[in-house]
Amino acid sequence: MNKITLISIGLSFLLTLSCQNNSKKNSVNPTTIEVKVDRSDSISKARVVTKKMVNGMESEEIQIFEGTYQEVMKKVDLITANYPDVDAKKENIRKTIKKIQFKLDPKSGSSTQGKVTLTEEDGAVTFEATINGLSEGVHAIHIHEKADCSSDDGKSSGGHWNPTFENHGAWGAESGFHRGDIGNFSADASGIGKVRFSTDLWCLDCDDPVKKVIGKAVIVHQGEDDLVSQPSGAAGARISCAGIIY
Repeated sequence: MNKITLISIGLSFLLTLSCQNNSKKNSVNPTTIEVKVDRSDSISKARVVTKKMVNGMESEEIQIFEGTYQEVMKKVDLITANYPDVDAKKENIRKTIKKIQFKLDPKSGSSTQGKVTLTEEDGAVTFEATINGLSEGVHAIHIHEKADCSSDDGKSSGGHWNPTFENHGAWGAESGFHRGDIGNFSADASGIGKVRFSTDLWCLDCDDPVKKVIGKAVIVHQGEDDLVSQPSGAAGARISCAGIIY
């Protein structure tokens, strides 16, 4: 009888101790949950930082999710729902990325053509072009006044885009430059040239006429821009044209 009583007390003690240990384990809750979401029209990214106190020390767990905005937020909500007593600090950033692509068509009897991509992100526009059918060497590329490539010689696009009414010159020159003065690029022996250019002096579809490039044209010239001659650098014939339109 005494033996049975002792065994029962021993089991009771072990079960109680086990429950207390589990309770301690389960009591490790986050101190803070920080959520940062970068949102764009195509893909969104969430960074979830969960900070916990473990054995008197703070540990940090970082989880990153990518997908559509709805997919990302669904995962974030699942995490924060597990800890209803902790206020999640959420920072939701709407990050808009605008992008347009268009073709360069041959002009002035040339076979020069290509593709241009304009991307606006974080207040700057990046211009990227791949052009083929060129003669080997240096060629000029500019933005002109009008998105009109209807004429055979490309002159329907007007002169250089120059909303600030400055002299023609190299981009960033203290003596002045046009907002359309991208400059020169080189074509290799196979007739292919590439251009990459970024600036915060342009925008795609804003309300600032000094920055807005929508409604203008991209012109590739037969020759090199000397960056001095007025009004447009004596770069020769217009051999390819594209209107910058949505």
